[in-house]
Amino acid sequence: MGLRKAFVLINTEMGAEHEVAEALRRIPQVKEVYGLYGVYDMIAKVEAETMDELKEIIGMKIRKLRNVRSTLTMIVIE
Repeated sequence: MGLRKAFVLINTEMGAEHEVAEALRRIPQVKEVYGLYGVYDMIAKVEAETMDELKEIIGMKIRKLRNVRSTLTMIVIE
């Protein structure tokens, strides 16, 4: 099997978008980060070897970043 992939929509505290984006870029499994206009402030593409690793990165690293208010994860099926 190939890499597990997910897209994570992220809401941040007002004005903290740049700080959160920089923190996301320091996580090796986060491959892309984009700012958004609309309901969510940014989207991150995450890749991991296993589903457990993917869950760990999202749950223990991304969701616990300072100034992250909420997330919505979409796991890619292949």
